Amino acid sequence: MQTNFTEAQLADPRTAEANRIIRSCVHCGFCLATCPTYVELGNELDSPRGRIYLIKEMLEKDRPASKEIVTHIDRCLSCLACVTTCPSGVDYMHLIDQGRARIEETYRRPWPDRLMRTALGAILPYPGGFRAALAAGLFARPLAPILRGIGGPFRRLAAMLELTPSRFAERSPARPGMVFSPQGERRGRVALLTGCAQPVLAPSINEATIRLLNRMGIEVVLAAGEGCCGAIVHHMGQAEPALGFARANIDAWMREIEGEGLDAIIITASGCGTTIKDYGHMLQHDTEYRERAAKVAGLARDLTEYLHEVGLPEPVNPTGLTVAYHSACSMQHGQRVTFQPKLLLERAGFGVRDVPEGHLCCGSAGTYNILQPEIATRLRDRKVANIARVAPDVIATGNIGCMAQIAAGTDIPVVHTAELIDWATGGPAPEAIAGTPELGRLPQAAE
Repeated sequence: MQTNFTEAQLADPRTAEANRIIRSCVHCGFCLATCPTYVELGNELDSPRGRIYLIKEMLEKDRPASKEIVTHIDRCLSCLACVTTCPSGVDYMHLIDQGRARIEETYRRPWPDRLMRTALGAILPYPGGFRAALAAGLFARPLAPILRGIGGPFRRLAAMLELTPSRFAERSPARPGMVFSPQGERRGRVALLTGCAQPVLAPSINEATIRLLNRMGIEVVLAAGEGCCGAIVHHMGQAEPALGFARANIDAWMREIEGEGLDAIIITASGCGTTIKDYGHMLQHDTEYRERAAKVAGLARDLTEYLHEVGLPEPVNPTGLTVAYHSACSMQHGQRVTFQPKLLLERAGFGVRDVPEGHLCCGSAGTYNILQPEIATRLRDRKVANIARVAPDVIATGNIGCMAQIAAGTDIPVVHTAELIDWATGGPAPEAIAGTPELGRLPQAAE
């Protein structure tokens, strides 16, 4: 795609990067078939190449973002299916990030939109605030149908309330600053990202991961000072807050790296993994942090990547369950982790089935299912219908957002991959399975 940036514009490294990305697009249209919003809406401007054109015009002419640009950029899920499909290697992820940051810098959103985005950025990254918000949401949840009926900005409030779990998970004893010693001889040492939303919604995921790794002889440290990876605010265009979260995590993990050392930084939420693996790029112009950011990014591993590298113990709780594996977009497109989760589940004794149209997003996408509830619901229903076609006993995935989104549309238990592997190798049955009458009689923990 031809560009017309001036020499003065190209002196800015961000603009120079955007120019390289835009020029690599050959306008072939292969991305259209795998873009969820184009598949659902059929609008060229709701496709990757349409958004590339909008961003090009905005940056080239140095214009503030218009309402039209904001509408179509906001509809992008950042699922990155287009990146997997693109034969030209267009770095769409970093271009859409620039587009969002530009919107935040130049466009004044309507006040309900500003209020919602401010609230999400101030609550979701902080477990204490998020837990309090969920408590309020639990009482307000019956109002969701009324708010949805009113329409307008109230649809987002309704979507948020509908995603509120019907009950609270018990608080996990695992906290940043704690170290979990392995069983037997120590084979390795890793840091585990505690996260922000996941330990509130499903603390069992980190607990299962710690048990599993300890059983394998791996010491697990929850680094003091780590927290939200920054993805939540990053994908809303709030660049500086995102970099603040990134720097805090880098500081926390570098203390461990320079102390007793780390073999890997383990992430169990693939949305977080995609962002942490991008820290080197996010902080490439920060002379103080860029080397440390690159080091941290190089150590980041999805749990299934790491397990595939070090080897999985023999299963002791064979179940024979049929598992529909939902590969989160951030897993398959963002990190290109594709075969490892399925291979590990098969080795653990599960029958694994791929989901038809598995490249299409479920509609979660961080805060997307709150900010774009209509499109997100359409994508969720499409995903759930495709899952039902393979008739699974349980749905497995590696991202907490996908778990919450899919569970809102089906009665089939939705479980994290880590919980299934932990169960198969000696841990307790995941709560979602233990609480299902027809599955609850399956093997329990062997240890």
